[in-house]
Amino acid sequence: MSSTSDDAAAWREQRREAAAAHADALARKQQAESARARVMIAEFVAKARTDGPAPVPLRAHASSGGARYRTPLVGWYLRVDETVAVDAEGEFYVLRAVPSLAARLRGVTPEPSDPPLVLGAGGRDGESLDLRDALDRVLRG
Repeated sequence: MSSTSDDAAAWREQRREAAAAHADALARKQQAESARARVMIAEFVAKARTDGPAPVPLRAHASSGGARYRTPLVGWYLRVDETVAVDAEGEFYVLRAVPSLAARLRGVTPEPSDPPLVLGAGGRDGESLDLRDALDRVLRG
């Protein structure tokens, strides 16, 4: 039985190594995509600053419904539902917040995220949008 348990342990170790290699490859791919997205966003911000549209105050949406909260951010919404935006400094934000009385009174300060090349990837049909298309739509007004 020692041989069988050794084989099982070796198989588990191989699976762990394969999973770790897969996770590392996925992380590298996401980092490369975010780097490309950051370049697109920087170009967008430069063009928007010179040609418009002007940035607007950004608000975060409650994760559970319709409440909206003030933020210190100014920028451009990338989705019609105003849940994703780029600020005037070129940072990417998912504008979701945990509902609370404090958020209602004081507002919220969202943390920037790594930008994806596709907004809403993996969501329901019709909910994904190429970042380039979203940026171009904002520039067109």
